[in-house]
Amino acid sequence: EFVLLGLSQNHEVQMILFFFFLLFYMIILPGNVLIILTIQGDSQLGSPMYFFLANLAFLDICYCSVTPPKMLADFFSHHKTISYSACMAQLFFLHFLGAAEAFLLMVMAYDRYVAICKPLHYNRLVNRGVCCVLVGATWGGGFIHGIILFALSIHLPLCGPNVLDNFFCDVHQLVKLACANTYIVELLMFLNNGVVIVMCFTLLLISYTVLLLKVCKQSSKAKNKVAFTCVSHIIVVFVMCGPAMCIYGLPFQAVPMEKVVAVFHTVIFPLTNPMIYTLCNKEIKGSMGKL
Repeated sequence: EFVLLGLSQNHEVQMILFFFFLLFYMIILPGNVLIILTIQGDSQLGSPMYFFLANLAFLDICYCSVTPPKMLADFFSHHKTISYSACMAQLFFLHFLGAAEAFLLMVMAYDRYVAICKPLHYNRLVNRGVCCVLVGATWGGGFIHGIILFALSIHLPLCGPNVLDNFFCDVHQLVKLACANTYIVELLMFLNNGVVIVMCFTLLLISYTVLLLKVCKQSSKAKNKVAFTCVSHIIVVFVMCGPAMCIYGLPFQAVPMEKVVAVFHTVIFPLTNPMIYTLCNKEIKGSMGKL
């Protein structure tokens, strides 16, 4: 087993953090479930953009169920431990679902690109069959990403201290516990993790920059609506990729305030989906009111 040091050793601070994170968790779950029910129950929200949004909401539900439940339970435990098998499972699902979300954001960027740059071909290029294939590809890509890191992690020679200075298990923490030369494994992990997130962030930033430049040439009414959608997507991209690049962008170097960055990445980020995508969308807010 591994010993988790958690976010704080002070009991009063742990109780404050418990209620704070529990509040976030109680917003994330009902918010994303409501998004899915609203989109599924309203035929007017049948466009590919809302189909992808419903899938993103489902991914958020899965993603925020990997580390927060264990973290909340550990606030009431004096001896915070996690078994080796549970640690490996947590590591796998964290990267599997995180990569799937990153790939899905790229699919949503493609959807906006076709809608803005090739509107006459939109129904042919982004039909229901294509949408299902793209979503399946995001899950498949996330699974491959997660299983590679999982396979590399289980071969790490762990025979030293079993203390992890965090509230969950991750690859860069396990590497620190290795008792042998693991440069090759570290390099493979970095190539599979850091390079992927930096590549996703760069491609998303370039694509939305191109879209915003394209939008500037349209009429004022269409410009405002499309620009607002693109800006909301860019905010989500920065919120998701920013902390991830801080943690995984450098090959296993110490990150200042790593726990704070990790909390933002694993707990707070999923909240941005219902907050940004739905509270600023008149169609979804209207459908939620009817529901």
